[in-house]
Amino acid sequence: MNKRFVSLWFRHLLTDWLTLRQPELKDLPFILTTPVHNRVVVTATNLLVEIQGVTMGMPAADAKAIVPGLKIIEETPGQATKLIKALGEWCIRYSPLVAADMPDGLILDVSGCVHLWGGEHAYLKEIVTRLRSKGYDVRGAMADTAGTAWAIARFGKIKPIIAPGMQANALLSLPPAALRLDAIILERLQKLGFYTIKNFIDMPRSVLRRRFGQELLTRIDQALGNEFEPLELLCPIEPYTERLPCLEPIRTATAIEIAIKTLLANLCARLQSEGMGIRTAVLKCYRVDGRVIQADIGTNKATHHTGHLFKLFELKIATIAPGLGIELFTMEAPKVEEVEPEQEVLWSPEGCSLEDAGLTELLDKLANKLGAGNIRRYLPQERYWPEQSIKPALSIKDKPATTWRTGRPRPSLILNRPEKIKVTFRLPDYPPMLFIYKGMVHHIKKADGPERIEREWWVDNGLHRDYYMVEDNEGRRYWLFRSGHYTDAESAWYLHGYFA
Repeated sequence: MNKRFVSLWFRHLLTDWLTLRQPELKDLPFILTTPVHNRVVVTATNLLVEIQGVTMGMPAADAKAIVPGLKIIEETPGQATKLIKALGEWCIRYSPLVAADMPDGLILDVSGCVHLWGGEHAYLKEIVTRLRSKGYDVRGAMADTAGTAWAIARFGKIKPIIAPGMQANALLSLPPAALRLDAIILERLQKLGFYTIKNFIDMPRSVLRRRFGQELLTRIDQALGNEFEPLELLCPIEPYTERLPCLEPIRTATAIEIAIKTLLANLCARLQSEGMGIRTAVLKCYRVDGRVIQADIGTNKATHHTGHLFKLFELKIATIAPGLGIELFTMEAPKVEEVEPEQEVLWSPEGCSLEDAGLTELLDKLANKLGAGNIRRYLPQERYWPEQSIKPALSIKDKPATTWRTGRPRPSLILNRPEKIKVTFRLPDYPPMLFIYKGMVHHIKKADGPERIEREWWVDNGLHRDYYMVEDNEGRRYWLFRSGHYTDAESAWYLHGYFA
């Protein structure tokens, strides 16, 4: 497949942008300026000023003398870069490979994209028309190389689309500036009478190199396609990405579901063939009005199970606002991992384990619905103190360093900090008869204990705890303890947990 490139040139980028925000400037001659070496020079003009002979780089005082009533506005530093980046991201709907061509252009690698819009003429017309409708004076051209497309967009006068393999003929009648040469080289060429590219393109390369340097030869080779020209993409393409352009803007939830299923099917088929699975996936919806709506999901284990991934995205569909319609969907997998063979086995007859794909998929669904921070897994830790005897697991693959202690019952919910309570008891070592917690009296019907838990002497010094498992007259069970001996001055009673 031959490479094809589109060059877009925004002839009055900054002044068009300013006019869109200040409509009163539309019929006024104005320029943007910036100070350079103790003088103010023109950095941007609108069409009304340009046709009167004002050019960029001219002193602002000269421009004011040429155009009576000229309005001068100071340029905001870095504004052109921001605009080109924003316009480039908007153009991703037409090609995933978009590069900035500073200070006022874009380069699109459109190889394999044009057929989606009915051919090259319809493709280029669609882009240029849409940008002009947004208020930008833009010119576009298409060719086999970025260099030729750039030259035709700025200096071409006949047709904007150069047929494959015809870039050499298209360049012959253009001025040397169409090769994107340095100003010093252009001045030398002009002094020698080389006013068009055909005047020197067939000269011996050794002569051109000796008189004008390697840059001239490099630019010629890049324009003709004899040398590769790298593009610095605005949005580097993820290795695993799928695109789905829409012939008509999508507005319904059903259509969005179909688009997601199609993207996932294509992406997962590729991942499965490579033995890889998705850990994170990002869906981007490019709307007609230029906004991009994004939804992302994550999984605990790498998976290429299309049905499971769709269920995760299905939870996000309600947050996707189509507006006037979505014209492009993309699906990216920024993080992928090798798929473990055991993931393909569903619930086994022996029972559930952390290796079961069904459990992993359930956790993924809950995490994407409730938030990953609301689901936690804990592992046992070799500590005596109950609140320190567990630690959070970093992932579902973490293995415990020790076994869970099952000799004595433990509450299903342990408070991070034990809360002080008031109790009534018969004898010092007997369980309480009742306790008061948050102003509520709980009469104890049954009790078991005490279970003494000592402090770890190698960690700190302090009182031991005597724990009791109690049940009140309403059937609710609690885990209470007394710190230290009854006779200790610092002794007190605490509530530490609840039994299910």
